Amino acid sequence: MAILSVNPTRMELTKLKKKLAVATRGHKLLKDKRDELMRQFLDIVRENKLLREKVEKAIISANASLLMAQSVMSKEVLQTALLMPKQGVELEISEKNIMSVDVPVFRTKMKTNNPHDVFSYGYAFTNGDLDAGVLTLAEILPDMLRLAEQENAAQLLAAEIEKTRRRVNALEHVLIPDTKDTIRYIVMKLDENERANTTRLMKIKDMMIQEVIEAKQAAK
Repeated sequence: MAILSVNPTRMELTKLKKKLAVATRGHKLLKDKRDELMRQFLDIVRENKLLREKVEKAIISANASLLMAQSVMSKEVLQTALLMPKQGVELEISEKNIMSVDVPVFRTKMKTNNPHDVFSYGYAFTNGDLDAGVLTLAEILPDMLRLAEQENAAQLLAAEIEKTRRRVNALEHVLIPDTKDTIRYIVMKLDENERANTTRLMKIKDMMIQEVIEAKQAAK
């Protein structure tokens, strides 16, 4: 702990007491903010875990289907089938505020109303495995976008949690203890000054009484 460089006066004591009250309130608010950020962060992390497992499983399945299709279809036919996608997606990005942190929100709009309307090719020269792979990727796309949204939010919240944690620690371990120590130091100095003043006044009183006594004795 350290004593702040201030003059030990009553005015400084009043200022420091107000500063301590503000710091204490700020410390409580920041702790509440940190705890709420942690709760939100953990909720997002849990959702991310489930989404990532689902997305990875779907991608593995889609890749397996596409590899099977590639093994039985010629490269030219496969490329031609996938050359002109039928379905399209518009991505709108907005923001929402979580404990003073702006996190992204993704909204998608499909080109057609039927999200399964993704086959841009005929079925005469293609394989069923290609259909399965394309459909799996189309179905998992919303979850992939949700995963990207939530992972971005988790990163932003983690950065804010760390910043808030540093502020809480600075208040808890530096500013508030130093301010309390300085207040105790000023109170001690003021008490010492008051005792010294009282002692001086008592000596002056004794001297004045002695002078009066001596003056009376001299007048006799």
